[in-house]
Amino acid sequence: MFDVPVSIAAALVGGLADVLQPVAGGLATALAIMLFTAAVRVVLVPLAVSAAKGERTRARLLPKVQALQKRHAKNPQRLQREMAALYEKEGATPLSGCLPMFAQVPFFMVMYRLFVSATVAGHQNLLLAHTLLAAPLGQNWIGVLGGGLLSPASLVFLGLFVLLGAVAVWTSRRVTAEGSMGLVARIMPFGTVAVAAFVPLAAGLYLLTSGAWTAAERAVLRRRIVAAA
Repeated sequence: MFDVPVSIAAALVGGLADVLQPVAGGLATALAIMLFTAAVRVVLVPLAVSAAKGERTRARLLPKVQALQKRHAKNPQRLQREMAALYEKEGATPLSGCLPMFAQVPFFMVMYRLFVSATVAGHQNLLLAHTLLAAPLGQNWIGVLGGGLLSPASLVFLGLFVLLGAVAVWTSRRVTAEGSMGLVARIMPFGTVAVAAFVPLAAGLYLLTSGAWTAAERAVLRRRIVAAA
């Protein structure tokens, strides 16, 4: 299923790394992964804009939603129908804000597969030999712990976790949704730290780049679209 996309990703990441090698040296492949991720996010910008417009619509509808919740507090089925009708009438959906996240899943899986596959298109996967400082890009944190928690390779992962945590805190503090959906939205960013411990370092770099992009993108779109409501 992912064979062709993985081959394309290997060519793109490998080509970018070759271009960056004279300037970035040993950091070339890691930077290539981050540039690949940024390119994916550029492609998904229209979905992010749509999500921001959806947030603006939901903010505008909030008084009506609260009125429905008060009116039908004792009739959850009726409340669900009325809210669905309201969102349909306004052309909005409570899940529109999740579209960019869901659309990224295939790209993340391609990056994951690229750095766990011994061969790509029938040839040895040379990207597995590349590193970020002392840590192999195809290895996960659990796999390097045998050398000790404070080994050079483990320290690279620990630095990644710190950066992912910082992005998660920044993102979580700027969630405006309330109730159970707001709670989930505040907790979800921290899931990247847990995921990064079990996936190859290359996939962790994808998560970091994408998370930082999301934080910056939301700040810009909130100011230009949501705040303009």
